[in-house]
Amino acid sequence: MNKIKIAFVCTHNSCRSIMAEGWLKHLNNGKFEVYSAGTEVYPGPKPFALEVMEDIGIDMSHASSKLLDKIPSELDILITMGCGVECPYVPTKHREDWGLDDPSGGPKSGFEATRDIIKRKVIELIKRVENNAL
Repeated sequence: MNKIKIAFVCTHNSCRSIMAEGWLKHLNNGKFEVYSAGTEVYPGPKPFALEVMEDIGIDMSHASSKLLDKIPSELDILITMGCGVECPYVPTKHREDWGLDDPSGGPKSGFEATRDIIKRKVIELIKRVENNAL
């Protein structure tokens, strides 16, 4: 069986999309190839984004800020994170926006809250995929 290719996309690929990638890689039941990317060049992940994931035991050694050209050109699922991202056309079977506020520039507690929201959304996404509800 082919794995489902999913990408999380945000403007800088430095916080929300990287956390979503981390969650799905952590919760992955072998059904997914997981990617994240940004639409603008950025030097790297936000330290708090990595820290709050590592605080709960999620390996973020994979994390780096990447552009769209570093992910597959065709996907099964594309999730934008709510940053007003105008994604160039990426062929995909399903696309949705999660409408998440960016905690960047705020306290660590904001990153923790965003991490927990993303966890819930990733779990819901896995269930929808398993139930063929996309």
